[in-house]
Formats: sequence, C-alpha cells, structure tokens
Amino acid sequence: MWMIFMILPFLGIAYISWHLWILLPWSPIWKTLALLLGIGAFLLMFFNFSDRLDRMPLWVATACYEVGNSIIFIMLYLVIIFLLLDLGRLFHLVPKALLVHNGLTAAGLAVLLFGVFLYGYLNYKDKKRVELKVTTEKPIAKDYRVVMMSDLHLGYHNRRAELARWVDIINAEKPDFIVIAGDIIDKSTRPLMEEDMAAELRRLDSPVYACLGNHDYFSGLEGALQFYHDAHIHVLRDETMLIDSCIAVIGRDDQMNRRRKSIKDLVTSASAHTQAPTFKILLDHQPYHLEKAEQAGIDLQLSGHTHRGQVWPISWISDALYECSWGSHQRGNTQYYVSSGMGIWGGKFRIGTQSEYVVITIKPQQ
Repeated sequence: MWMIFMILPFLGIAYISWHLWILLPWSPIWKTLALLLGIGAFLLMFFNFSDRLDRMPLWVATACYEVGNSIIFIMLYLVIIFLLLDLGRLFHLVPKALLVHNGLTAAGLAVLLFGVFLYGYLNYKDKKRVELKVTTEKPIAKDYRVVMMSDLHLGYHNRRAELARWVDIINAEKPDFIVIAGDIIDKSTRPLMEEDMAAELRRLDSPVYACLGNHDYFSGLEGALQFYHDAHIHVLRDETMLIDSCIAVIGRDDQMNRRRKSIKDLVTSASAHTQAPTFKILLDHQPYHLEKAEQAGIDLQLSGHTHRGQVWPISWISDALYECSWGSHQRGNTQYYVSSGMGIWGGKFRIGTQSEYVVITIKPQQ
C-alpha cells in the first residue's frame, strides 16, 4: 500500500509535465526551465520529511515547507483537470488545438488554479465556530462550557502569529475548560521553541487538557512533552482528570503507542476514583473503532486526525475510510464529534472542508 502512495505522485508529476510540455507555446529552453522549477518544488516535499529542515534558518525552512507541501495539492488539481480534458478529447468534446501550444488555455488554467487556491487559503484562514449541545442524566453541578480543538499542527507553517489569533478566539468563548484532541505539533519542536509558542498557549485563560496524536510522536516525544509542560497543558496519556467531581476527562494515548490501555480499562480506572457517576469525556485522537467507546459507557468522545481530507475530492476518501470522518455522530448513548481541525498539515488550503473549533455545552437534563 505504501509503495502505491509513493509511486502515484511520481506518475502524477510525469503526467502533468507531459501535458505542460505540449500545451505551453514557449521555446524548448523556457519549457524546460518551467518544468524543472515545478519538479524541484515537487521534490522539495520529500526533503521536508528529513531533519535537515531543522538545520536551516527559520525563514528558509518555512519557505521550503510552504512550497514543497503546497505543490502536492496543486498537482492533484492539475491531474484532475488534465484527466477531464483528456476524457473530453476521447469523446470528441474538446478539440486537440485547445491542448497543443495554446497560450490562452495555459493562461486560463493559471487563472483557474489561482482562484481555486486563493479561495482555499481564505477558507482556511476563516475559522468556523461549531456549536454542540449535550444533555446528560448524570448529576453534573451546572452547565459546562467546553472548547474543543484538534490538529493545530504548530510548526513551520502555523507560526506564533497565527497561534496568537487562535488563542484570542478561544479566550473570547470564556470556557470552563479547553480540550485538545491531539496533533498540537506538526513535525518538529524547533520552530515552537525558537518562537516561544509556549508563551502564547500560556495566555489561555482556562485549564487545558490534551491527548497525544501521531504527529506529536513524529516530532519527538520527549521534546513534545517538555513543550506541553512549558505551555501549561495537562497531557493525559491513558490518564483521567476529574473536574468538580462530576466530569471525567479521559485522555487516551495515541495508537502510535502499541501498549496503550483499552477504553474499557481507562473507564474502569476512572470509575475507581469516584463513587458518584460522572459524565465521561474521552479524548482519542484517531477515530477508529467507535464501538469501543459505546461499549465502555463513554458519554462523549472527541477526536480529530482526519482533517476530513483537507481538500475535495480527498474528503470523499476520508468519508469512505471512517465511520465518522467529520462532525457529530451517535452510537447508542454515546455521542461523538470528529473535528476537521483548527490547523492543517501541508499547504494552507481548505476546499470543500473547514478549519474549526467546537464550543460544547454540557447541560443536566431537566
């Protein structure tokens, strides 16, 4: 499976390069230079997965990350466009002259892509506020207001200035407490330390509880945990935090830890700390096997990870892979919310999906 995902991008860049060579009405030297530039940007994506990024000046590393990790989305849309045009030629709906040495077609494609990705960028910057109301028979002390985030992916592309804006948004909600369902860090703690992003997170006015995600592991667990300590974030690794003796926030470690506890064991452990029934919130980054939370008696599971594919049509794949890849879901007495994420991986584009935070009101049943 991994080999297929490695081969597909190279097939894509070859297919795009062939089409652009035929389409562009330029001399061979200019076409060669343009294609080499595009291929270089594509290869930069693989460079970004190495630790060499951490040895470069921060502004250079940011530029490499932004360009290399954005090109994959641009490639996806170019492949879709050229496939549609080829199908049009096959069925004699698109004349050959439209795709051969045609400056107008090339200019039209450039304008179309610019418009689509400008919309995707602006849509990403616009953080959507989602409201979720949960009513419970459990004896909770009052109405609780909780803000949930996931997938901040702080790093080379989501920098301190952006995080500061997010902190202001969350503080304006005046929550009783905040939960983060994993992937606070993108791939490296270096930009977080260099920009002292922990100081921004310490501005949050409410207690913050978080579980780990797979990217938190990718960034180096020891450094990640130190960052969370500095940011005053309570990381729950197969642990429970009891709030006002009536709400149990259970943080499950990510499945990167093959020895993490089962949800059933976590609930049993949480119940041992109190005699009264508690409203149980499970933070579990990756929303697999949702039936386990239902069977264990969880009241509300909060997850992230999927990003809902970030852009269409990857959102269709995400929807097919998960029982719930985004939004509110119900199984028996257990309610779920899978967030598409506050931040994003790679290029800052949201097409057909949204960046969001969730304002949850937990109310006792009248």
